[in-house]
Amino acid sequence: MTQETEGKRAATSTLWDRTRQLAAQEILLTALRLFTQQGYDETTIAQIAREAGVSQRTLFRYFGTKEDLVAGSEERFVTLLTETVRNQPADVSAWNALRASFKAALSLHSSREEALERLRLVHHTGSLRAAYLGKRVRCQEELLPLLEARLAPSGTGRGQTRAIVATAFACFDAATVEWLEGDGQGEILDLYDQGLAAVRG
Repeated sequence: MTQETEGKRAATSTLWDRTRQLAAQEILLTALRLFTQQGYDETTIAQIAREAGVSQRTLFRYFGTKEDLVAGSEERFVTLLTETVRNQPADVSAWNALRASFKAALSLHSSREEALERLRLVHHTGSLRAAYLGKRVRCQEELLPLLEARLAPSGTGRGQTRAIVATAFACFDAATVEWLEGDGQGEILDLYDQGLAAVRG
């Protein structure tokens, strides 16, 4: 294969990827608009697909479930948090490793406005809130062995590690709620730092 052919393939692949990203973004923006205007439970997949100008089959190719349009893929979320913690240098504390994972999770939002819309929906829609809590429990369980290994040299036991993880997630949730109540003013991580500092004394 010549360099010219490889270059054409690379360019085609890049264009295809960009087209897919734009299509997914259009579907997402349409869904968020409809969810905000008329409610999550009242909005159907058929309506989202119709207004986004795609088939339902195409929509599900980009987003596996209706919930994924708001909260994102559970697998992607869990993998992002665990890999972020796993890749932190050995001298990074458990608290800072968890903070880095929350920062990575927040980076999934393309803008402050999108984050505000999505997080409002999650926290104010019963079914989405329940799904998030289930996702959170799974994250905590998958993070536990990673942080247990990180804390082992200090003699911190499994029960104490579990408490650290639960505390960090509780502070992150509290910060998110405060950020929503403030209409998106400030930064969630700053609020998280303040809350965690209060808990740790």
